[in-house]
Amino acid sequence: MRNFVQRGETISISPSPVAATSGDIVVIGGFHGIAAGDVAMGADLDLCLTGVYEAQKVAADAFAVGDPVYFDTATKLVTSTAGGNTLIGYATEAAAASTAIVRVRLSN
Repeated sequence: MRNFVQRGETISISPSPVAATSGDIVVIGGFHGIAAGDVAMGADLDLCLTGVYEAQKVAADAFAVGDPVYFDTATKLVTSTAGGNTLIGYATEAAAASTAIVRVRLSN
């Protein structure tokens, strides 16, 4: 196909409107994903849009398999609370309130 650009699992955003560290959750407009490497604001950002990743969560939140996972841009943590937060995917494993992470399958 002459108009094919890329598969889309990872996209390049240039210039990046944010600075990020490899593994950070990044929300840019309607896109959300995981930074594939360290990037300074204004540099090229490779953003992974698919896959399952471990994410730091609000300590008090618990997740069951399939529960929606939201990202709170203020705290930089994932949460089970929808209000004002960005839906980034769904839990692939249960995570108790006493744990620090949840595994999340990104959905865009």
